[in-house]
Amino acid sequence: MARGLMFMGTGSDVGKSLIVAGLCRYFTQQGLRVRPFKPQNMSNNAAVTPEGGEIGRAQALQARACQVPPHVHMNPVLLKPQSEIGSQVIVQGKIYGTAKAVDYQAMKRDLMPAVLDSFHQLQTEADLILIEGAGSGAEINLRTDDIANWGFACASQTPVVLVGDIDRGGVIASVVGTHSLIGDEERNLLKGFLINKFRGDPALFTAGSSLITQKTEMLNFGTVPYFPAANKLPAEDALALNHPQRVQEGLKIVVLQTPRISNFDDLDPLVQEPGAYVQFLSAGNPIPGDADLVILAGSKATIADLEFVRDQGWDIDLRAHMRRGGRILGLCGGYQMLGTHIHDPQGVEGRAGTAMGLGLLEVQTWLRPHKSLRQVKGTHVRSGHPIQGYEMHIGTTTGPDCARAYLDFAGHGEGAQSPNGQIQGTYVHGLFAADGFRRAFVHDLGGQASDFAYETQVEQTLDDLATHLADNLDMEAILAAASPY
Repeated sequence: MARGLMFMGTGSDVGKSLIVAGLCRYFTQQGLRVRPFKPQNMSNNAAVTPEGGEIGRAQALQARACQVPPHVHMNPVLLKPQSEIGSQVIVQGKIYGTAKAVDYQAMKRDLMPAVLDSFHQLQTEADLILIEGAGSGAEINLRTDDIANWGFACASQTPVVLVGDIDRGGVIASVVGTHSLIGDEERNLLKGFLINKFRGDPALFTAGSSLITQKTEMLNFGTVPYFPAANKLPAEDALALNHPQRVQEGLKIVVLQTPRISNFDDLDPLVQEPGAYVQFLSAGNPIPGDADLVILAGSKATIADLEFVRDQGWDIDLRAHMRRGGRILGLCGGYQMLGTHIHDPQGVEGRAGTAMGLGLLEVQTWLRPHKSLRQVKGTHVRSGHPIQGYEMHIGTTTGPDCARAYLDFAGHGEGAQSPNGQIQGTYVHGLFAADGFRRAFVHDLGGQASDFAYETQVEQTLDDLATHLADNLDMEAILAAASPY
């Protein structure tokens, strides 16, 4: 019979996703059939599953930690923030509708059956289900019809562990305060707490842990020291883009950080490439004159982000960058922006109409309600190296520059290039995880190619994370806290 345990945060970005991923890998190594689950996620970083659905990037990583393919039932509700029309609501991998924040509160009550259905599907194939909450477990103002935290925990009678982040300060108050704010039903499911991201000697927090136990009578599962290698794993939240970035000599790649940037984990392998320096350029800053490559990444609201690019004056900077001989790459929504026009006759992104593109590629895009979701394999035309990734986009792009395909899928061209190859665009995400392609890409830009193996590093980091948690948490107590259904 499957057992389950839910990890709920005292706030956002406390490390719940990483804790669950590490526990998934650890208990999988112990021979258990482990599955991740997150009832509701909000992220514009998503992954495509083999069956052609989409889920949050964190759940795809957690599935990888379990050594199983990702599945839509691991994240039955995914909210993808857009611009004018609120958030796109994905249910069990497919578009369910769109809703603004107030409207979504009323929609939630209709989504609980799908959440529980997905959870029951996972129960049939698992020994242990590790569940990740969303945001803070103390958001009692959102408790009505909740499906993400206590609403799910109470409906499924799943025990809960609180995760506190000591790195941001106030962790004692956040854990004790969460315990005091929830009701008796929720408190009965709360089995214990753990403290994450401790810097220094964990023994220095012994008194703090004891005080939490004294105030709440909860079990202390342990204190997890800060795990620096976390930046080697795909990030889900855009908050990761605000963290300090590695500065070094070598190839300079600038990524335009638009408000609705999505699937920015595409750039993770480049960020970690020893021969490259990747700068995420925020609002108010011009594109540096010494950039070798400028990347326009994916977007959840292409037309709105295109307007933002113009508002920043980056469209002018891009043309100056081209005159200096610099290269430009558009990924998904960024590819659409590079064309001459983006047509939205049905108002998929808000107001119906046509937007002028940047005019750097001779292509046009038509936005349609149907979303293309598929995993792909192919070849990079310029280098001949194999690639694999996924498509996740609304719209089709055609035009003269598509005759110069960027990728080849068994004789079918994908993407586009300018006649001189200076401007390139593709719909495919995840390209840079292919080591051979990434090395050829860096070399083609004049950079120093390395032997860095991205996928191998991700696997090793998950193993290291599992060991890190096992060294600092009471794993037997955590497993014992998971209740059978």
